[in-house]
Amino acid sequence: MEEYGFLVEETVQEPNPALEEASRTIAEIGKRMRRLRQERGMTLQYLAEKADLSPSMLSLVERGMTSPSLMSLAALAHSLGTNLPDLISGRQATEDEIVTRFNEQPLIETSDHVLRRVLKEDRKRKVKITFNEYGPNIGNNPKGITHSGHEYGLCLEGELTVEVEGVPYVLRTGDLISLKSSRLHKIWNYGKRPAQAIWFNLDIDD
Repeated sequence: MEEYGFLVEETVQEPNPALEEASRTIAEIGKRMRRLRQERGMTLQYLAEKADLSPSMLSLVERGMTSPSLMSLAALAHSLGTNLPDLISGRQATEDEIVTRFNEQPLIETSDHVLRRVLKEDRKRKVKITFNEYGPNIGNNPKGITHSGHEYGLCLEGELTVEVEGVPYVLRTGDLISLKSSRLHKIWNYGKRPAQAIWFNLDIDD
């Protein structure tokens, strides 16, 4: 394209396969939620109130037009009488499965733009294991979060900074962090390339 006598090179946005896969997953989750809601005879208003969401937000989720937080998805799954892994995957997972196939676990993009696969949620043993990819300047929450339980984070690739009550800890490949989830913590990728980590969350009382 020529502008003001100069040749301006147009930049073409390269497609991101991971984000495209995450978008497809969110769309499928929305369809699944609508089907479950209708099978249970729930109105949009009723389910929204039960999951503490606005009806307009729930409508966007059902149409695959927005990516809800995992807490919202968990609340919706509970309100629909199912659980988060089954809602995401669309299949009834058994807790005695010996092998979890990485590529069989749906990829979702959280509201904070972390790409995540729930590898295992063992409700009997109160453990959830997730694979997370953090793009540059991406993390779990700019202000940090707190919740119940205990967690371990294993950095697989790149560099992650975990700030625990304001104190930063830099994780590189192979490094592991352990902390009480009730402590304010922020997980962030300040680097220029993606970082990957496996997170183990234990729903236990410290």
